[in-house]
Amino acid sequence: MTEARDFHPREENQRLAYRKIDGEGPMVVWLGGFHSDMTGTKAQVLAEQAQATGGGYLRFDYFGHGESSGDFKDGTISRWRADALAVIDDLTEGPLVLVGSSMGGWLACLAAIARPDRVKALVLVAPAPDFTEKLMGPELSDEAKAAIERDGFWIRPSEYDDGGYAITRELLEDGARWSILPGPVPIDVPVRVLQGGQDDAVPWTHALELANGLNSEDVVFSLIKDGDHRLSRPQDLERLIAAVAEARVLATPVDDDPVARRLARAARARSAGQAPAAAWAAADLGDEEE
Repeated sequence: MTEARDFHPREENQRLAYRKIDGEGPMVVWLGGFHSDMTGTKAQVLAEQAQATGGGYLRFDYFGHGESSGDFKDGTISRWRADALAVIDDLTEGPLVLVGSSMGGWLACLAAIARPDRVKALVLVAPAPDFTEKLMGPELSDEAKAAIERDGFWIRPSEYDDGGYAITRELLEDGARWSILPGPVPIDVPVRVLQGGQDDAVPWTHALELANGLNSEDVVFSLIKDGDHRLSRPQDLERLIAAVAEARVLATPVDDDPVARRLARAARARSAGQAPAAAWAAADLGDEEE
């Protein structure tokens, strides 16, 4: 299956770059991190997996990110949330699995709250909800705070960008509007969280607070003790692929599909801690849920 490349028009003559694979079953939508783009390792691996398995997949760049138009310093959580909802509404159909990394985990939650009829499962990698207020703000130096107060922005150094990138007063103030912690977070679909224990950007306790705040009872929090923020090692990517595959099963409508119903039951049984053999036995209980 081929991955089509195109741009989605937005207001003010802006446009969002995206890549899409048409396939069967719930579509997986990738939401990247802050100052990241859709060509990263995890996003690419999921594209390759979709091509190999025949699944639908969409990845895109927010305003001011990657191949999309706009200046990064003009971006806010409100704007990037609107971008996510625009691609969901205009470029996808049917049930969705949202896969959000870092800031994308926050935006995935906000999209799931806004589109509960469409979003049927979430996979969150080092999710950073409320990061502008709870993670970034407290770490700003006095010099950075003075620059933001004086100029409206501060240039944050980055090992991935020689010129650094702007942290603006508008970004920090706007982020507070979309706070979802400590909860309750009105998301009732299955959620799988992958979090590194050695993450220097998002403490594992922060991601765990999100997992505990979700309304959903079908939440599995996986702590990779030696994992970092990127979680892009081969073993981490295998975990991601497995989590997305499970989420796609759980997001598949099962009323008229006995095979999908059995797979979904087995996935729920495994999530509840049953051994594989017991999980498959539970999946064979018949038409009624176990």
